[in-house]
Amino acid sequence: MLMTIVVLDSVGVGELPDAAHFGDPQQGGDAGAFTLNHTLKAAPTALPNLAGLGLGSLPGVERSAETIPEVESARGAFGRMQEVSPGKDSSTGHWEFMGIQLENAFQVYPQGFPKEVMDRFDAATGRGHLCNLPYSGTEVLKDYGEEHLRTGFPIVYTSADSVFQVAAHVDVVPVETLYAWCEAAREILQGKYAVARVIARPFTGQAPNFERLNDQRHDYSLVPPRTVLDAIKDSGKAVIGIGKIPDLYAGQGFTEQHHTDDNTDGIRQTLERMRRAGQEGTDGLIFTNLVDFDSKYGHRRDPQGYAAALKEFDDALPEFLAAVPEGGALLIISDHGNDPTWYGSDHTREHGLLLAYRPGMQELADLGTRETFADVGATAAEALGAEWDGPGQSFWAQLRG
Repeated sequence: MLMTIVVLDSVGVGELPDAAHFGDPQQGGDAGAFTLNHTLKAAPTALPNLAGLGLGSLPGVERSAETIPEVESARGAFGRMQEVSPGKDSSTGHWEFMGIQLENAFQVYPQGFPKEVMDRFDAATGRGHLCNLPYSGTEVLKDYGEEHLRTGFPIVYTSADSVFQVAAHVDVVPVETLYAWCEAAREILQGKYAVARVIARPFTGQAPNFERLNDQRHDYSLVPPRTVLDAIKDSGKAVIGIGKIPDLYAGQGFTEQHHTDDNTDGIRQTLERMRRAGQEGTDGLIFTNLVDFDSKYGHRRDPQGYAAALKEFDDALPEFLAAVPEGGALLIISDHGNDPTWYGSDHTREHGLLLAYRPGMQELADLGTRETFADVGATAAEALGAEWDGPGQSFWAQLRG
């Protein structure tokens, strides 16, 4: 049996009950955020294929002929998911997908990283550093890029997420050197100073038109406890990570790892691997993250770009459905919100999307509002015959042809 899970990174489907407690309290937190609705309202775009899996049946999703139309032959399963863990970032969401529910949020640094951390990082690089504040990834290059070119000092910044990001121009710091610095930072940022991810952010170009090289970005995650991925791998099945997925689990639990350049490349690689797996009779999991929704359009508050990315995936969806082998399944999910019409540039605390398809399904099945993202992992474990007694309730029995 082959299961494919595709994460539409940040395509949230409406505020969670505790959304007001996340974000700026002066702005009412994240109460009222709705990434999908607000994107399509700002940039109306037809998503007929996602509608055919039941997207328009989700609570609160606004339907119209020009965005999410009525579909006579709809078939699949639809639902939404609540996040138990106290966070709204990729690491928190993806860990919960695979059965890790956090009791405490990953540590954040709204005032920048303490002197002890930065002194150790400077010793590791042999240089000083710039910034060390929460910053937009594009704005930090505008404000510190030229000084970086003059000094060679790496630009260190964070965000509302638990991240230590290091930006360096490829003509000043070779990418392999930047990676080595980030590996050193990962060793430093453990224990009481732990962050979820250290992220290498190489860039190129000249001021003021610096350009981030997202295809050479690299994330260094904390090593998670045992997950459903480990359970599937230990059962002798393939676990194939595509895009930033393996980075989010520190490479743990995978039999194959494939880097992607962007959504287009992620879609292409996933389809190719699904087709090959179908031909070869591969038994296991393909797990993909399409990050452009979040990194290129959500954080940059670009609803037009976000809508275009949704259309690109919707256009490819018939190929995904056709590539699901007999007995297999496709899950389409999201890990948090990043409403491109919202204040600031941070993620938004929203329900996760859940759409599912198996060959032979003839009508829509309502999966309801799942109590935890961990239901995804529990479902994958049951479908693939892996032993898992951790969090999550499987909905595999509801996906019948």
